[in-house]
Amino acid sequence: MYSLEKIKIEIAGEINRMIGKDLVQASDLVYPPDAGMGDLSLPCFNPARELKKSPVETAKKLGSEFPKIDSVATVSVAGPYLNFKLDKIYFSKIIVTEINKLKDKYGNNDTGKGRRVMIEYSNANTHKEYHIGHLRNLCFGDAVQRILAANGYKSLPVSYINDFGIHAAKTIWWTFHPDNKYAKAVLADLEPEKRGAFLGEMYAASCQREKEDKLAKQMIELVMKKIESRQGEEYELWKKTREWTIEQFDRIYKELGIKFVHIFYESEYIDQGRAEVNAMIKSGLLSVSQGAVIADLEKYKLGVLMFLRSDGTALYPVADLALARTKVNNYDLDRSVYVTDTRQSLHFKQLFKVLELSGLKAEMINLGYEFVKLPGGMMSSRSGNVITYEDLRGELMKKAIRETGQRHDDWSAVKIETVAAAITMGALKFEMIKVGADQVITYDIDKALKFEGFTAAYLQYAYARIRSIIRKANDDSAEPSVNTGNDKADTENDKEHELIMTLSKYTEAVKMAGEEYDPSEIAKYLFGLAQIFNDYYHAVPVLKTDKATRKARLKLCEAVSSVIKNGLGLLGIGVVEEM
Repeated sequence: MYSLEKIKIEIAGEINRMIGKDLVQASDLVYPPDAGMGDLSLPCFNPARELKKSPVETAKKLGSEFPKIDSVATVSVAGPYLNFKLDKIYFSKIIVTEINKLKDKYGNNDTGKGRRVMIEYSNANTHKEYHIGHLRNLCFGDAVQRILAANGYKSLPVSYINDFGIHAAKTIWWTFHPDNKYAKAVLADLEPEKRGAFLGEMYAASCQREKEDKLAKQMIELVMKKIESRQGEEYELWKKTREWTIEQFDRIYKELGIKFVHIFYESEYIDQGRAEVNAMIKSGLLSVSQGAVIADLEKYKLGVLMFLRSDGTALYPVADLALARTKVNNYDLDRSVYVTDTRQSLHFKQLFKVLELSGLKAEMINLGYEFVKLPGGMMSSRSGNVITYEDLRGELMKKAIRETGQRHDDWSAVKIETVAAAITMGALKFEMIKVGADQVITYDIDKALKFEGFTAAYLQYAYARIRSIIRKANDDSAEPSVNTGNDKADTENDKEHELIMTLSKYTEAVKMAGEEYDPSEIAKYLFGLAQIFNDYYHAVPVLKTDKATRKARLKLCEAVSSVIKNGLGLLGIGVVEEM
């Protein structure tokens, strides 16, 4: 249990002792809108009912009788609210000591009590390019699983790749199409870095041709059957181009530092899924309608979910059935979480209902997120109007190298590139998770790299600046370093207390982010912390003061840098010592 929570429990305990009943919880203590009113505040409406007094009278009575305790400096009343100002020196010492002792463990808790939660994300399609819409899924899912792990869950990140759907048949069909001479000319010896773009072109061209050619749909369905039969040249090309995509995915995961405990593929679960579909037809859970196999969920107000087309080819729910059962049974899950585009929300409501009706007992959650668009409008793989991952990363890296080089003309090319890579990875990820999942993202490359404003670069720069302050102190032999001197602290400054109070709230931000599956809570917290630190640094001397105060303030700087690093780590973003 962290110090801020202990203080809340202590205050609540004193209130309950005065009332004579366990009525007030630590969670009832809130933060006043104006810091001048106090650090913590208790609305006295519930205690008033117990004491049979008005909330204002209750606040006055409790305020006048509240005992002296080490953590609280003053108690005041504002209408029905009982406000507490914490003892600045006491609070500073316990919070800064706590953070600097726990370091990278600060913020972690045991809320999850080791419960096993599988997070499925990066469920992209093969045979297309990897674009920035996919990147939101990847970054959001990775941040959620990191945050759940910090909250004491056994987090199991997995990926599910759709490698066997009609999208693959469309790409293969157009690649083989007699009108497509370009594909035949380049397919044999295409360079690895160009393969994703090539498949994207084939898919977009196929979608366009399908609109113009009345026979295209039938021909694509025929290719799908050939692939499902696992025989013939279409199947062989499917295997070859599938490997291209998987190699591309692996490269992207490695660059972004994302690891999975397992990667599932749709093609591995089609046969098992078909067997389940047949069993469900026999049990009456699924039915045949006009040659197609469906789940009629109208009575649950969920419409109809199709499993097999009238030609017998499988749709996504077939493999989804088998995979869901495999995950729950083989991994002994307490909860199974799916991260998907909000446009798939109905599909997962339908799938979860079918699984529930089939007897699968597990908590299943779909985390939906809104789409990503460009400043010029929406993206579409079908039309070819996308920004690929490689294009975005390349553009960001080019700009980051240029700006870093301009700031540090004395740095080596290797050092510039190393720092620029960290800035690039931060910009790639942070823009995808700094807002709630229910908000549409318009990705602006120029804004993403700015060193001011709500960006990863701003947070990384705040960290680098603090580390520079600490290095300067340690390099100055005439002054004590962070690890020498006495522990006397001068924390009477309001800016300092605001900073320490903010540091203490990090543990609550981590907990809330886990409860809400919301990485943006961490992003917003870090931005606020960095702003408060910058205000503090400009208003309060850290190095040019007496030795004891200098010592205490350097410890505070150390604590701030630890929290920024920890928070960025939960978002999957690295820090750099210099920028």
